[in-house]
Amino acid sequence: MILLGLDPGLGTTGWGVIRAEGNRLSHVANGRLKTDSAEPLARRLSHLDSMLAAVIADHQPQAAAVEEVFVNTNPQSTLKLGQARGVILLGVARAGIEPGEYASRLVKKAVVGVGGAEKVQVHAMIARLLPGVVIDGPDAADALAVAITHAHHLASARRRP
Repeated sequence: MILLGLDPGLGTTGWGVIRAEGNRLSHVANGRLKTDSAEPLARRLSHLDSMLAAVIADHQPQAAAVEEVFVNTNPQSTLKLGQARGVILLGVARAGIEPGEYASRLVKKAVVGVGGAEKVQVHAMIARLLPGVVIDGPDAADALAVAITHAHHLASARRRP
């Protein structure tokens, strides 16, 4: 099964694609979708949607997961993150995929073992779980962590009677 993980952001959205075969996970691709902060909000959201559609078309995932929004101290930042996340959920749903949604703490706990893990720890653990991977920055590492978390949850759900 091909899984897409997404770490939403208006400026940069991380994405990661993995293959899950039983308990074995392997890296397929990862990257970042960037928008230009000088552009109007609507254009940035449209560009994010187009770039996500291209990733989905290129990799044809059967499953996807998105990190949930956390509340920043800056309400404007939280609102913009929520708008980007809405575009991402729409893009995934448009592709016919029901996305999993995971809190950041749950993703960190699933991958690192500690809900308060630092980005450096997530990056290091992704490198161990997906040997040979070249990670395109912290946003892509977080997205791969979301994909791995979703793979584990799907595998657990299949094992339940």
